[in-house]
Amino acid sequence: MTTRRQVTRTTAATLAALLALTAAGCSSKAKEGGKNGDTADTGGVRTGQGVTDGTIKLGALTDMTGVYASLGKSVTQAQQLYVKKTNADGGICGRKIELTVRDHGYDPQKAVSGYTELSPQVLGFTQFIGSPFVAAVKQRIDGQDKGLVIPQAWSTSLLGSPYVRVVGNTYDVETINAIDFLMKEKGVGKGDGIGHVYFEGDYGENALAGSRYAAEQAGLTIVEQKIKPTDNDMTAQVSALKKAGVEGVVISAGPRQAASFVGVAAAVGLRAPVIGNNSAFSPQLLATQAGPALTKNYYVANPTEPIGTDTQDAKKLVADYEAAYPSDALDNGVVAGWTAASVFGEALKKACASKDLTREGVGKALLTINAYDSGFGTTHDFTDPKAPSSRQTVILQPDKKVTGGTKVVREAEISGAAKSYTPGG
Repeated sequence: MTTRRQVTRTTAATLAALLALTAAGCSSKAKEGGKNGDTADTGGVRTGQGVTDGTIKLGALTDMTGVYASLGKSVTQAQQLYVKKTNADGGICGRKIELTVRDHGYDPQKAVSGYTELSPQVLGFTQFIGSPFVAAVKQRIDGQDKGLVIPQAWSTSLLGSPYVRVVGNTYDVETINAIDFLMKEKGVGKGDGIGHVYFEGDYGENALAGSRYAAEQAGLTIVEQKIKPTDNDMTAQVSALKKAGVEGVVISAGPRQAASFVGVAAAVGLRAPVIGNNSAFSPQLLATQAGPALTKNYYVANPTEPIGTDTQDAKKLVADYEAAYPSDALDNGVVAGWTAASVFGEALKKACASKDLTREGVGKALLTINAYDSGFGTTHDFTDPKAPSSRQTVILQPDKKVTGGTKVVREAEISGAAKSYTPGG
């Protein structure tokens, strides 16, 4: 889910400047939720920032109007559904959950200011779309705020914090597993070339680190094609990779770039199988001219099974989501949003059992969860902040006939290369 997101180094510098400007203005407020502000209710539960006797306030920093608007909408609505159903069942620790949403439109200034606004008001964040935006405030989160943040982003730059916790495999691990699929299932072999089309910035370059490692382990050659998020026509990239004679292609970009690449490749006769990171697909693409090509020769590496998988958990979520949002399409953003919210909820329940609903208490509670079943084919271990919660990757294939537009072609698996790899190392 970036979301597998990216900004240029110039944008990163802008984020740093914004952070410097806003940090001073919010520092006094951030400290109000620290140990000096902690209290205990009549049941002996310690509480702090964002928690009252009747409510637990959480935040969501999303993109509902920018480049990842469809994803942000699905993630947010799934989390609102989680909150509604949890509250209907009595809440958590005798308290109702309140979710405050801010749309940053994938704009760095709005993202940082949104965090600055909400952080003093909430216990933590069930989502924060955009790895560069999370990275921009990570030092503040670790140093003074200490509120749990579950990003919809999977960069290794976010690892190492007890408070910013990546749910699922990181971009590099996911890409290693994707290349393993190309070798085991699609005929790519030692000595072959693999094209890698990737966004400049955090998302693409982290994924590229994974493909380079996989290539080194398997004796492959990576043919790199760096692009910008504004590059929507992949004709030049297809031509370059066809000329290079690649036997497979990895795409670490957005849905538009993936659709363009696969469509152009089909038109010019590049028959190499193409696999994208999980944010490089949207089911809405199946209704475009690229739809037929996507169903024939495109695959998606995903941290979980899709929304349309044939399990009781999936069927229940589909039914509940369709009842709540009957006019909105189902996609894997629903799974990502629901999983993140339920992980946060599980940490809240364990913190309640320990009678500590402070920010630090919730962070400690998450560290005790070592086998969380997401209900979508993946288990998560949160005991090590330096590691993603899972190294498992599910391989999907677009299929317009199934709910959510993708079907499973390889269940959750960890490749040998992914087991030996150190994320970010």
